[in-house]
Amino acid sequence: MHITQGTVPYARRLAGVGPPLSREARQRLKWMDHYRAQGETAARTCRYFGISRQTFYRWKRRYHPTDLTSLEGRSHRPRRRRQPTWSPALAHAVRALRDQYPRWGKDKLAVLLRRQAWAVSTSMVGRILRHLKTRGLLKEPPRYPISARRRLRPRPYAGRKPQDYPVRAPGDLVQVDTLDVRPRPGLVFKQFTARDMVSRWDVVEAHPRATARAATGFLTTLQQRMPFPLRALQVDGGSEFAAVFEAACQQRGLRLFVLPPRSPKLNGRVERANRTHTEEFYEVTPCAPELTAVNRKLQAWEQIYNTVRPHQALGYLTPQQFLRQHRARRKHAECH
Repeated sequence: MHITQGTVPYARRLAGVGPPLSREARQRLKWMDHYRAQGETAARTCRYFGISRQTFYRWKRRYHPTDLTSLEGRSHRPRRRRQPTWSPALAHAVRALRDQYPRWGKDKLAVLLRRQAWAVSTSMVGRILRHLKTRGLLKEPPRYPISARRRLRPRPYAGRKPQDYPVRAPGDLVQVDTLDVRPRPGLVFKQFTARDMVSRWDVVEAHPRATARAATGFLTTLQQRMPFPLRALQVDGGSEFAAVFEAACQQRGLRLFVLPPRSPKLNGRVERANRTHTEEFYEVTPCAPELTAVNRKLQAWEQIYNTVRPHQALGYLTPQQFLRQHRARRKHAECH
């Protein structure tokens, strides 16, 4: 049987002769097969595979039917490579300094080498370091696991909120947070903010500092001003919500949930409340620097916030209107 030059690739592939081709080479071989099947029409082949004619003709010139490896990509490595221009003594000096200071890079090492009278540039030190690493002469130092983070003390009562904890009725979960207020230069006080997750009812109160005793005082205010019983509070890991405050929650039968570290988004409702109080009260209301006067105006604003201000999240109802509708629906459901 006589095999023409055009059929040699098919015969070699059927017989499994020759080295295996890469995925790119097999794709280029499909170009050539399609080119012959279409009567050697390059335009149709290029349209079919979505390639340019320049690319197709470049590989067509390289392609040899009896040598399928001609469709493999060629190395782009330059024929002449730049030879190292540093001396072995300089390489030894770089290696010695790097072993002595393993976390210092080329910039610092170059300064030290110049102090030792070496005429060396920063880029050359970088090339020497890369040269040493590729030859296994320079290894990164082992990392010793240490932690500079403050270890959290175990909480005797508070814990993480369970994922299946139900939040359906007002009072099921109230988020509590603090806000720094600076009415004038050099004067700072803390505002305690609480927001109910369901009704969006807010309670706010200013204190001189954010301490556990101040938080406990705010807890009393919170229970007095919330128009429904509280069942659980959610706070961050601040010290003001530990110690006396935690003990007070336990004594009053309130569940206390503490957020994981660095996760303020889990307390997003009260974080948004702090922004609202800042923009709609502090930025537009002149307040005397005395804490008593601030709390008097804060309580008036709290009343407006809960009974006058429409809330988009509540369908433009006030928290007070929402509570009335919620109680009416609950009473209707109990009657039926």
